Amino acid sequence: MFESRHISIRIHKSAEAVYAFTQDPESFTKWAAGLASGLTRDGDQWIAHGPDGDVHVKFSEPNAYGILDHWVTLPDGTQLYMPLRVVANGEGSEVVMTLYRPPGMFDDAAFARDAAAVARDLAKLKALVEA
Repeated sequence: MFESRHISIRIHKSAEAVYAFTQDPESFTKWAAGLASGLTRDGDQWIAHGPDGDVHVKFSEPNAYGILDHWVTLPDGTQLYMPLRVVANGEGSEVVMTLYRPPGMFDDAAFARDAAAVARDLAKLKALVEA
């Protein structure tokens, strides 16, 4: 079992509106720093060009449940599962990302930096969809 952190942000737009924006994998390049270099489609996966080489990303299929999970395969073959949800919160929504810490992958400081990066990404998403 992995250590995890749930990182969330409230957004003053309906869950349907937030999901409509985020369900397109190409929208991730506008707010997720790790994919900001752009995505190239490769069958049912996408390729992002990172500083350590290409990463492969598979996104969940469009659905009616606000599920935006994605799986990132690093250049060394390590696969990271990234659960991401958009849920209704009154007339607005909440976006929640679960960040897992695979054993031996991050020291405490690196895990904290990764969590802070996710929080910045979610803040950027909020700014985009509330604009």
